[in-house]
Amino acid sequence: MTSPVLADGLSAIADRYDVVLCDIWGVIHNGRESFPAARDALTRFKAEHGPVVLISNAPRPHPPIIEQLAELGVDAGCYTEVVTSGDATRTLLAERAPGPFWKIGPDRDWPLYEGLGVELVSLEEARFISCTGPFDDENETPEDYRERFRTAVARGLPMICANPDIVVQRGDKLIYCGGALAQLYEALEGQVLMAGKPHAAIYDLALEKAAARLGRPLDRTRVLCIGDGLGTDIRGANAQGLDVVFIANGIHGKETVRDGALDLSVAGHLLEIEGLKAAWAMPDLVW
Repeated sequence: MTSPVLADGLSAIADRYDVVLCDIWGVIHNGRESFPAARDALTRFKAEHGPVVLISNAPRPHPPIIEQLAELGVDAGCYTEVVTSGDATRTLLAERAPGPFWKIGPDRDWPLYEGLGVELVSLEEARFISCTGPFDDENETPEDYRERFRTAVARGLPMICANPDIVVQRGDKLIYCGGALAQLYEALEGQVLMAGKPHAAIYDLALEKAAARLGRPLDRTRVLCIGDGLGTDIRGANAQGLDVVFIANGIHGKETVRDGALDLSVAGHLLEIEGLKAAWAMPDLVW
């Protein structure tokens, strides 16, 4: 499989594209601070080329994510729209209201359920599970849920996972996300439903918003995805037939970047192992 082409920056390829769909966590910020060069790159693309849609596997609807971005110094000049896994997942939840359901995830994810008319109950009373991540993502691992998941699978409860990410980088630490729990649930032969990356629902929503901003139908050959997650950002873009930039200095930075330089052969090998491809690669998102 062909290795991605090293791009010196977004400016080197921007003329090829009318729209950018950009991941947030790992590309624009690490959960504690945002990256000035990435902010500048997106601001320049938006001003000079076209819409920038931030596309995130955050398990909450987009308004709280916009607030979080502002707190991290990412203002509206960097993007045109924000679309989250939470936005796409609310449709799956609404179809099953009132449930009842068992919730897995921290209290900060409660906005996902507001206004849907779903009823929160214990696992023993639930008809399905909704998972946004571990209750305590700083300390828990999927193994902490194995026995409860065995019980749920035995009862035939489906799981709706609002965040397909396996891990994200928070500061200098990798933490487990909803996708890691969903992975275990599937391994135990449970049914999992997802709407976030790499699944189609979130891309349908993002592309719809981009086309509305352009005021015309999209030419999919002129849509560029940007992300650091192989199983989410890169796989999702490949499934949609969209060009993608692999940002190596995110989840896979320790493997692919040495002294600030990207090793394309390592990046290509990682992609090949997963059966994926990327048109371009950069250590970090820069203009």
